[in-house]
Amino acid sequence: MREILRSTDPTRIAFAEALLSGEGITAFVLDVHTSVLEGSIGILPRRLMVADRDAFLARSILADNGLEPTA
Repeated sequence: MREILRSTDPTRIAFAEALLSGEGITAFVLDVHTSVLEGSIGILPRRLMVADRDAFLARSILADNGLEPTA
């Protein structure tokens, strides 16, 4: 698995997930339940992960749609 996006904005993560899903790429969001640890203030970022084989294409899709992927 490769991280392709990290953000504290849940709408940005959801948008990226929808874009990838539309292209047939399965994405998995990590750190969704960290709000229990942080007190629900939203300071810990969520990570969007894809399979290694899909990382290059996923980064291209995000960049083409104005989302800066994680390097």
